[in-house]
Amino acid sequence: MLVLKQQLKEARIPQAVVARAVAVSEATLAQIVNHNEWPRTSPEEVRQRLASYLENQGIDTAKSFDAAQGAVTPRTAGTTDKTNLSEEENMLLKKQVLFPATKKAFGLFRDPFADDAMQGAEDVFTTPDIRYVREALYQTARHGGFMAVIGESGAGKSTLRRDLIERINRENAPVVVIEPYIIAMEDNDVKGKTLKAAAIAEAIVSTIAPLENIKRSQDARFRQLHRVLKDSCSAGFSHVLVIEEAHSLPIPTLKHLKRFFELESGFKRLLSIVLIGQPELADKLSERNMEVREVVQRCEVVELLPLDNSLEEFLAFKLQRAGKQLADVMDASAVDAIRARLSNLGSNRKSMVSLLYPLAVSNLVIAAMNLAAEIGVPQVNADVVKGV
Repeated sequence: MLVLKQQLKEARIPQAVVARAVAVSEATLAQIVNHNEWPRTSPEEVRQRLASYLENQGIDTAKSFDAAQGAVTPRTAGTTDKTNLSEEENMLLKKQVLFPATKKAFGLFRDPFADDAMQGAEDVFTTPDIRYVREALYQTARHGGFMAVIGESGAGKSTLRRDLIERINRENAPVVVIEPYIIAMEDNDVKGKTLKAAAIAEAIVSTIAPLENIKRSQDARFRQLHRVLKDSCSAGFSHVLVIEEAHSLPIPTLKHLKRFFELESGFKRLLSIVLIGQPELADKLSERNMEVREVVQRCEVVELLPLDNSLEEFLAFKLQRAGKQLADVMDASAVDAIRARLSNLGSNRKSMVSLLYPLAVSNLVIAAMNLAAEIGVPQVNADVVKGV
């Protein structure tokens, strides 16, 4: 840490004001005052502008750029500045892309956090909770069941769906996956198009027996549905109905799913059901919702939790898949800063609400890496994360 930091504090001049005055980013100034790390481009020019500004404020610059006696930087101490972020600063970032210059600076040949980095099951990050959900999904598809996977946007729900289908294909399991089209699906006909039982029946028949013509009358269509399911079951196949964005299912359709689930041939259920949706689905499947009590009694609900205790492992895993170690890209203070940035006070202002879901973490890390490369910092640290 430089003497400059103490001088600014004593003069009550915010670093943000100084950064604007000398035409550098706040993250760049933080690197200078905390770590004595100057930008790679024109460091002497920045030093001169900074000295000139300090002199205009009546600050003696003779020792401003000397290291403060006994100072320990946040990086070497392994701690971060716990300055409270405003709610606006703590908002989730929009979609981020790793710039070519950033890849070059960190020696990466591909973006480890991009969607196309997920090429197979070995690229899926797992925790004990995620492993349970993965296996429960497979066992439901293979042997029967009714379950709902609930998680916030970016929690990894679609990744688990893709992983399930990839595993079924990889193991050549005799399972037919049925996915109704959900484009423009809403829970009422005012906002969009609702997914009704008739459309689900059509999707099942079209998937299992694509050469059959769908019966026009509803009664005939459901008889056709039952028949094709029994014929396929007799041929040794299991069937799983997977509905994404299930939080947009209307209540009547949720109630009808019980009847689909109860289709059977002898003791064998003909159709397993997997619902995948955001927390609004949990509200619809609440035991206090008497309209769907028959569904609630039969449906196992599992929730995808944030990466609170697995954040460092997630980052290390993603970077290792791209051939890098975590320490090559960021230090311990950066991990702590990411955790702090994506944690908000709850509505009661007493408990913390974690937003540490894979998508939010990935966007924040990409933005921090881009900023670090831009200002010439070899490693992402807490100051860079706060500067995003």
